[in-house]
Amino acid sequence: MTDPNIIFQNSFYVGNNFNAILYGVELMLYFGGVWLILNGHGRNKRSDTRFLFLSTGLLVMITIYVAVQAVFGEEMWIVHANYPGGSGQYLADNAAAWYETLGSAATVVLNLMSDALLIYRTYVVWSDWRVVIFPSILYFGTTALGILTCYVSGVPNSDFFLGKTAQIALSYSSIVIALNFTCSALICIRILWVAKAIEQTLGREASKIYTGAASLIIESMLPYTLFGIAYVVTLGLNHPTSIFFLSVYVMFTCLSPQMIIVRVLMGRGWTKESAAGTTARFASALNLSQTGITYDSDCTAINLRSLAKSDPSSTDLRSPTETEQRVKL
Repeated sequence: MTDPNIIFQNSFYVGNNFNAILYGVELMLYFGGVWLILNGHGRNKRSDTRFLFLSTGLLVMITIYVAVQAVFGEEMWIVHANYPGGSGQYLADNAAAWYETLGSAATVVLNLMSDALLIYRTYVVWSDWRVVIFPSILYFGTTALGILTCYVSGVPNSDFFLGKTAQIALSYSSIVIALNFTCSALICIRILWVAKAIEQTLGREASKIYTGAASLIIESMLPYTLFGIAYVVTLGLNHPTSIFFLSVYVMFTCLSPQMIIVRVLMGRGWTKESAAGTTARFASALNLSQTGITYDSDCTAINLRSLAKSDPSSTDLRSPTETEQRVKL
């Protein structure tokens, strides 16, 4: 039977490599978002400023986490390569080092920031505050358990993956994932419902911008939720690969909200106006003109095609002879 410590150490090493790769993606998304803000691509200066502060906060927290994991790996595998008892004993003796506690605190803050955005995006997509009551209750629970997790993991001789600390960490992570799953499911359900309504009225092409696969995955923070589930399952089973899933999960805790921010700044993210686009609203817009639709609001425009002049009664919005018009939702 393979030594669990060997599996753990290999998973830790692979996880650190994924951290480095995904951190590069994070830097690209962050500076891309900053460029969009500085070049005036955003439509609301106040929200752009909030996005800038949120993006910077996410970058700072993930930088702390990546640095801590890299330093601990170096200390365990290189600096103390000949530690009595090997790498497993070094981990047991130093898991509560001050910088490891700092890394744990950074991940808790990162979770709180990301989950707050996820709850807000759920509200935006549904345009109904009642939908976010249950996720908000879970959010306050994760705040308390997150603080408790940081405290117990910082106690001398404690181990994040063993004993009482692991049980508290599992409770904390389970509630976080429950929140993630709830919000992701609500967002997916809403997007799919609106997609069907738009498609029935304007056709498949018109529904892709706000309701395509990219929208579904990014708006619901689906990778964040899925890797979180994988982490909680392996942690609950006390499997040594949990450290790998933890690494990827924490990285997507930062990447998923960054992708939403960039998508919104590019004018492709959901807003309260686009979320309100039901079948009735699009049907009323269609009646305004047979050759073009002009529905004014403050949201991003999407491209539609006007009806062919050769057949004014046609309802096919995808005719080869059509000319493009701008439709503002």
